[in-house]
Amino acid sequence: MRHPLLLALALTAASAPAQWQILDAHTTADLRGIDNIGKGVVWASGTNGTILRSEDDGYMWQGCTIPPGAEHLDFRGIQAFDNNTAIVMSSGKGDLSRLYKTIDGCQTWKLLFTNPDKDGFWDALVMTDGNIGMLIGDPISSSSLVKGAIPGSPIFPTYHTIDGGSTWSRNDHERLVANAAREGTARESIFAASNSSFLLLPYSELFVTGGLAAALHYEQYTFEHVPGLCPDESKCVVDQQADSQMAKGDSAGGFSITANWSLGSFSSSPELRSRPSTAEPHMVVIVGGDYKMPEKPSGTASSCLPTQHGVLMQFVCSAAHTPPHGYRSAVAYDAPTKTWITVGPNGTDISTDDGHNWHPLKPDPKSGDQPDADQHWNALSLPYAVGPHGRIGLLRPDALSPRP
Repeated sequence: MRHPLLLALALTAASAPAQWQILDAHTTADLRGIDNIGKGVVWASGTNGTILRSEDDGYMWQGCTIPPGAEHLDFRGIQAFDNNTAIVMSSGKGDLSRLYKTIDGCQTWKLLFTNPDKDGFWDALVMTDGNIGMLIGDPISSSSLVKGAIPGSPIFPTYHTIDGGSTWSRNDHERLVANAAREGTARESIFAASNSSFLLLPYSELFVTGGLAAALHYEQYTFEHVPGLCPDESKCVVDQQADSQMAKGDSAGGFSITANWSLGSFSSSPELRSRPSTAEPHMVVIVGGDYKMPEKPSGTASSCLPTQHGVLMQFVCSAAHTPPHGYRSAVAYDAPTKTWITVGPNGTDISTDDGHNWHPLKPDPKSGDQPDADQHWNALSLPYAVGPHGRIGLLRPDALSPRP
């Protein structure tokens, strides 16, 4: 979807606008969440209970009322339904992880759900255009016997809603077991850097982790008999994982995941919401690296090809041949140009070959670009990016060129 403001800027500017046109949001908060839902409506969120809203393609930003008791919360994720309705997620230990919802254009907020696990930490929230949503957090101790593991083994907790977020239920299967050390402590966790570490696809959910055992996890649903996996059930829920080919370490791993196909409303991109799921060969792309060494390029991106094995899918990931030039916290796919774009503290990179090779999207000072227009970004919802100290950028319309 090309936005009227973008087209107007392209036609009227005396010189080319900045690669990322820097917008004035009138805030100094570190922004982590961004959700562009189209037709000029975009929401953003960040530290100190900050929530922003625009109804004119980012030209003017409204500072929202802070939800009650949320003055010190870090809102890492926001999912919007329309110009009046949105759910915001805070990340923090225990009850510092919360969900709030507004239905009146952010004038008032209702507390929906607070993390019931005192040692838990929420990482990602995904809502559909309708009523379905899912939430995932860092590993906690299991309360039951799972996959032959002893009680107390670390599992990734997930929660779901079927009523637009009004009520949330813990998924009771406890199948998403984390890789653990001998003493039972988790060797991996999820990074809540950009609310994009968790992805819903048709009949499956995927998420990426960091740590010493960084991986791509995926859970699939099938209504067909799968011998050896669930022979006594009419339907199957199968959990698998693959080597993400990302950097590993306490501060390293996969930080963001996206795909070039989606089940309609499960997509966070307005363009993918209405895009046929069979439009082109499917691919999943992961970005990340080591956030404590942001200039290090190795282990910052991989491409994961899904292959069909009977009724199930398996993913095989390959590290990028030419990786992004540093740690990256968010990745998105632009369907009209068939371009993948990723952002981070030290720059912006794009790929036109499904994430195998990346090259920098550099500013051009001769065209009026700010010298650091490509840098200092946390999260993406095209054509917007957000970052520290209230930084919001709008990608110029000609930054990505259409491909056949």
